[in-house]
Amino acid sequence: MSDTPESRWIVEALELYERPLLRYARWIVRDVECAREIVQETFLRLCRENPARISEHLAQWLFTVCRNLAFDARKKEGRMTPLGDAEIGVEPGLEDKQTVSQILQIVQTLPKNQREVLYLKFQCDLSYKEIAEITKLSVSNVGFLIHTAVRAVRRQLLSEPVRRTQ
Repeated sequence: MSDTPESRWIVEALELYERPLLRYARWIVRDVECAREIVQETFLRLCRENPARISEHLAQWLFTVCRNLAFDARKKEGRMTPLGDAEIGVEPGLEDKQTVSQILQIVQTLPKNQREVLYLKFQCDLSYKEIAEITKLSVSNVGFLIHTAVRAVRRQLLSEPVRRTQ
């Protein structure tokens, strides 16, 4: 690839977004190799785009393309497996791993749309506006879903004491 402004732009996008996109795709399809292919296709599509057309909303564009490709791949496989603790990318060394495990179990009981916006917000660190553009929801709906999900997790977590092992 020659050293043009367009090629530098793509390299910078790759450095900045490859890992978050891989985690997101893997979260959707549950397969590392499939997630790699999805992210590769996402960046190939980026190479064909006009930088001026999408540079103002690059993150949203990348996550939307990645999301659509991942859902297409998942439909082809016709399967959906539950998300385990390790798959969500919990940081090691958290003080209370039992509480984290309990929170993740509670999150799995939430509706799919609430799980997705929570993932995009807390794992991918996207803004409400970016999440809205990716999921094709309004910003207020994204806020409502996140608020409702967090409230439900908090309510369930507080109603069930953390199980301690002796």
